Amino acid sequence: MATAAAPAPTVPTAAAPIPPGTPGSAPPPARAIGAMPSAKPVGLTVAAIGVRTGALLPLGLDKAGALEVPPDATSAGWFTLGPAPGANGPAVIAAHVDYKGVAGVFSRLKDLTAGNEIRVARADGTVAVFTTYRVEHYPKSAFPTGQVYGNTTGPELRLITCGGSFDSSTGQYLDNVVAYARLTGSG
Repeated sequence: MATAAAPAPTVPTAAAPIPPGTPGSAPPPARAIGAMPSAKPVGLTVAAIGVRTGALLPLGLDKAGALEVPPDATSAGWFTLGPAPGANGPAVIAAHVDYKGVAGVFSRLKDLTAGNEIRVARADGTVAVFTTYRVEHYPKSAFPTGQVYGNTTGPELRLITCGGSFDSSTGQYLDNVVAYARLTGSG
């Protein structure tokens, strides 16, 4: 009696690549680069959400020890007690989602997605180019200060605004929206 031959081993076939722009596809992760010399930021452009600022205002801490906010809807500011965008560490730029009935600079920050480019013009004539890697919403009551402002292994950027539900009794939003990005280019 003849014995049956063992079945041929199956070889997994590679899935066909998904063309860019196809639903479900994601951009390849951008490669981080090393730090740039420190220089004051003078403007911000985030084309994906229609942001192009004028001069960035200097921001520090308010009397309660929280990040100061710009005085109006049309301004954005740089947290001067942290690194400059392009230098090592997490630089922070903040703006309003809205203010006194006017859409703010960061009115669409929640729509930013991984892979979107952020460009920061600097006083030395260079541009620090960042690539977003995530956007998070945090209740203000549980804001992860260490995660947002803590040390990083390279140059990063945080864009911060308010979001979530609006409490009309206090005139405040209950959450913050934070976009995280890494330095991926310069010019």
